Amino acid sequence: MRLERSIPAEALDAIRAPLLAAGAALTDAPVLQPLGLLLDLTGEAMRSRLFVVSGDGGEEACLRPDFTVAVARQHFENGGQPARRRYEGKAFRVAPRGSDRAEEFLQIGVEAFETGDPVAADAEIASLAWASAAAGGRSDLSLILGDVSLFAAFVDSLDLAPPLAARLKRAFAKPRQLKAELDGDSSALSSEQSRIASLLAGLPETEASAVLQELWSLAGIEPVGGRRPAEIAHRLVERAEAAKAGRLDAAQADKVRAFLAVSDRPDAALDAIASLAGPHDGSLKAAIAGWRARLSGMAQRGVPLERATLAAAFGRAFGYYDGYLFEVHSAALGPERPVAAGGRYDGLPLKLGMAKLGVSTSTGAVGCMVRPARAYAGGGE
Repeated sequence: MRLERSIPAEALDAIRAPLLAAGAALTDAPVLQPLGLLLDLTGEAMRSRLFVVSGDGGEEACLRPDFTVAVARQHFENGGQPARRRYEGKAFRVAPRGSDRAEEFLQIGVEAFETGDPVAADAEIASLAWASAAAGGRSDLSLILGDVSLFAAFVDSLDLAPPLAARLKRAFAKPRQLKAELDGDSSALSSEQSRIASLLAGLPETEASAVLQELWSLAGIEPVGGRRPAEIAHRLVERAEAAKAGRLDAAQADKVRAFLAVSDRPDAALDAIASLAGPHDGSLKAAIAGWRARLSGMAQRGVPLERATLAAAFGRAFGYYDGYLFEVHSAALGPERPVAAGGRYDGLPLKLGMAKLGVSTSTGAVGCMVRPARAYAGGGE
């Protein structure tokens, strides 16, 4: 496992300082995290980037690849009351083949679980991340902004069948699938539906789960990743239903392509997005107004918006983000090695299954992380 280079204590203190000022309580989270949950949240493609650990009980776990899910799980399992959590510790991720990236690295960050104005919280968290990244001394930083919910609001403005709109929103974080939707590639779209999925779609989920278990038993298959048959059956049924929704016509596909091509200084990008709105644009107008307020808040907190780009197609591999997103990049390190990153993930408690545990929360959730070794001007990772 490749370790990242350490940085001077005074540099780490400077990078940490803006996050200390956020008024968050220091917390820790288990290094071992449930593999099945992580894959459900991030997608099966993330498996190759995880350090997987198998226990005697057969339940697979992994070393935490990031702190957000680990801290959120701990927070909500402890009641989910409004709070800010600050963390500092090692995360672990398998480097891509042929890469020299560190596989064990220091992350620091803040996760805010709060009621109140989410736009103001978004602006504050992004500003904290920028200040922390800039404190490392790099002069080549830039900020890229995106928003999963902005794409969803744009899709809602179009006159699409609800199942098609849902499928399109789901494809946003999956470039190949999204391209297949836009190109009308029936062979790629058919991956949304298999014969097994079609058969299960007509059954109640309890029966679908029992059928899936029987198929595994007959084939001598042991499921991996800690996922239960009921969860897999539910996903297969969802895909089968969504695959019946039809496809985008040429005009609709062109409009979505135009949206995804928007990448400009934030105000100009918002103007371009507004000009593409479909007939049902109420949600999109509200989202754009929220973005203008968010940008104003960031500027008031010292974020140089002349270094920012709002890219409509920008997304992150971690599928639990459901609102605004950002990354701080260094020209020297390139876009594949962000110095800081974060975003909003209000829907994560539901995805974590907190409702099943009797935990309900009215808080939103937004956070950021910083890689000090990348922020440090003398660092190379």
